[in-house]
Amino acid sequence: MTERAAIQAAVLVSGSGTLLQAILDNQGESYTVALVVADQQCTALQRAENAGVPTETIAFGGNRRAWNERLRDAVAAVSPDIVVSAGFMRILGPEFLERFEGRLINTHPALLPAFPGAHAVRDAMAYGVKVTGTTVHYIDEGVDTGEIIAQKAVEVLDGDTQEQLHERIKQHERALIVDVLRRATINDGKVTFP
Repeated sequence: MTERAAIQAAVLVSGSGTLLQAILDNQGESYTVALVVADQQCTALQRAENAGVPTETIAFGGNRRAWNERLRDAVAAVSPDIVVSAGFMRILGPEFLERFEGRLINTHPALLPAFPGAHAVRDAMAYGVKVTGTTVHYIDEGVDTGEIIAQKAVEVLDGDTQEQLHERIKQHERALIVDVLRRATINDGKVTFP
């Protein structure tokens, strides 16, 4: 039996980088992080630098197409097997999506298809659900509409604040993305997760 090479990942970030930290802390034989790219200066970049991972900032400018092309070119430069959106708060355009089709994944703090978008935890609580959770899914041209890869349910407890619930979801989200990355394989240019 031959050993497979570690999957090379590029990670897109925008914020504090707690999800990125879990990805960095668990890289090894299954996957390694080749590049971290942010759309703004953020704590996540420092986490990557502390781990010895190259970083790049592609600040969003007024021209969406040009920004997507710059982002695409920066990520393509490391030839990643997979691109992970880990708290990246930008919608990716066709210039980027077409280049990495079948290799783009995202984490989301809800059980998709319920509660897509940037306010999933708030929306779930407002709806009064008793169970929510986290999803890892492929990225497509929609907002959180890509094929679901894995999910983990999280119970909403009596008296939960939005912050308390979100923190519990994040704990499961970190474990789920690491599990998904550890299972990743490349088949005909597409990432699959047996």
